[in-house]
Amino acid sequence: MSGITKVAIIGASGYTGLELLRLVFCHPHAEVVAITSRANCGKKVTEVFPRFEGHPGTEIRFIDPDMESVTATGAEVAFLALPHGAAAPFAKDLLERGLKVIDLSADFRLDDAAVYADFYDQPHPAPELLSEAVFGLPEVYQAEIKAARLVASPGCYPTSIMLPLLPLLSEGLIDHESITVSSMSGVSGAGRKADLALIFAEVNESVRSYGLPRHRHLSEIEQELGKAAGEKVTISFVPHLIPVTAGICTTTFAKLTGDFAKVEQALEQAYVNCPFVRLRGAGVSPDTKHVTGTNYVDIGWHHDARTGRLILQSTEDNLGKGAAGQAIQSFNLMVGNLETDGLQNL
Repeated sequence: MSGITKVAIIGASGYTGLELLRLVFCHPHAEVVAITSRANCGKKVTEVFPRFEGHPGTEIRFIDPDMESVTATGAEVAFLALPHGAAAPFAKDLLERGLKVIDLSADFRLDDAAVYADFYDQPHPAPELLSEAVFGLPEVYQAEIKAARLVASPGCYPTSIMLPLLPLLSEGLIDHESITVSSMSGVSGAGRKADLALIFAEVNESVRSYGLPRHRHLSEIEQELGKAAGEKVTISFVPHLIPVTAGICTTTFAKLTGDFAKVEQALEQAYVNCPFVRLRGAGVSPDTKHVTGTNYVDIGWHHDARTGRLILQSTEDNLGKGAAGQAIQSFNLMVGNLETDGLQNL
């Protein structure tokens, strides 16, 4: 039986921070000892999030994001739920103080600082840490995550895109030059902020694309797809905002170069020991309502014999497997818990 690991959440007032709090408060082997928020400093977590009232451990108060104060709480692992660019300095400070760090921003997902500067329009704030950071996709990098001090948790869209594609690229079953992706995401993926484009009257009864033609997540998607294919991969990706709170549905099209029967074999072989990947099967279109509020990703696939294309579909909760849940999955691996601890909530 694992002991209790003391946890800090840096930037705990957004949607991802809220989901992290929920998962850690309910985790059998974790204790929240520090939560930071400049805007809510001094307030009890239950004042900001009344949903936690009466739950054990939720009388904790927000503190300023001062890493000396965070370290003084005895925290052993810190989750960074901060915007890109803001997370890296905190990560560097915490690592120097002996904490393990799981970063949910984009700051450590890329291997190359030049690619980060190209996609995020600013120099990388801590390039010396990129070679140490482990890409936090447990289904691919489980062993590396177990040994890591610094884990870069993938984005929500990348997770939904990469998991169906990686085994097929590794097996040479699709033409990587033909990959095109269309994704739909709930509004919580845009963050908890005041933005006219995200208010109810603007989003309700409407669907729109955004981030064209080069969404920032393409950088990490193409990096990891390229590793699986063994050569540079460039894809087309169009994300859409849909009027739901949470959930992602991704549809990927690619020219099938191998035998369609081998698609299922490749996916089953890749994910046979992966508790949060559910293969729904050929001819099945997964539904977001079956994954929201969970850490599962559901995958289905179709063969369009008329065009020779493979159609891959995946669904996940953008705040769960796409963010907080996946970070907890990495946390479990890093501290020696069962990978599923605190995550098999339905």
